[in-house]
Amino acid sequence: MKSLYFIVAIFFAGSTFAQEDNSDRSAIAQVVDTIIEQDQKTPHKYRMNYWFSAGLSVVATAANIYAIPNIIKAKPQLTDEEINSLNTKVFNGFDRWALEQDPSKRDINYRNSDYLLPAIIVSTGLLGFDKEIRKDWLRIFMMYYETHAITFSLYNFSFFGPAFQNKLRPVVYYDYFTYDERRGGNNRNSLYSGHTATATAATFFAAKVFADYHPELGRKKYLLYGLASVPPLIEGYLRMKALAHFPTDIMVGFMIGATVGVVVPELHKFKDRKFHLGLTATPVGPGVCLNWIPEPKKQMIFKF
Repeated sequence: MKSLYFIVAIFFAGSTFAQEDNSDRSAIAQVVDTIIEQDQKTPHKYRMNYWFSAGLSVVATAANIYAIPNIIKAKPQLTDEEINSLNTKVFNGFDRWALEQDPSKRDINYRNSDYLLPAIIVSTGLLGFDKEIRKDWLRIFMMYYETHAITFSLYNFSFFGPAFQNKLRPVVYYDYFTYDERRGGNNRNSLYSGHTATATAATFFAAKVFADYHPELGRKKYLLYGLASVPPLIEGYLRMKALAHFPTDIMVGFMIGATVGVVVPELHKFKDRKFHLGLTATPVGPGVCLNWIPEPKKQMIFKF
């Protein structure tokens, strides 16, 4: 959840868009109303319902804040019997890589991964240096917030995340650490890597938005996605070196983050009202759903 606090600074880091006097709330409200009114009158690359997007994002954020201490970090500690019965032979060669690291460097890799993630999130503010994108800063900011709110919700409430999965982290398999260090309930949250998902959602969102505003790139836009893959893969590598995740956990997080980072801006391009993004309920709490009512003989094409 730490990374959410950095989102507010995204476009203010990229350019100076607006300044408000916090001492005069009515003046702020007038400024916001004016910005939104002007925003709605001019043509845009993406359509935006601010009330819906803001409401969805705020509700999802509140649910995520609740989920971290009450679901994700509320798991029971491992027992000595569980630790003593661990078998490293059940892992394939790819995942066994996480069991062949230097445990003495776990802490430094853990810190580096925590430092890198906010930097990746804030770096999306570089979009603000593009003149055309800067004109739509409010819509882009709202979509970016929405992207992260959905990414967190998928981590906290989807079947693939720790709310339903109890895969043990690599650190549990290292005799280098004491039983007390290996017992923590948070060590049941290896699947999947939320850090990687968040980083990938950020970079793929930036690549998607830039490509949408520059259709002249043609197939070269896929080079952007290749470059966008580098920071989250570094983040995932550091998480593995920190003994927090196996490589497959990182790849699942990468795929989920990439999907959300691309699909959210794409959904805001659709003029077809048969697409509806909303909230739903799951056994462990609220979730995000996408409803689509197709028409006969019509085919929807996703252009990434």
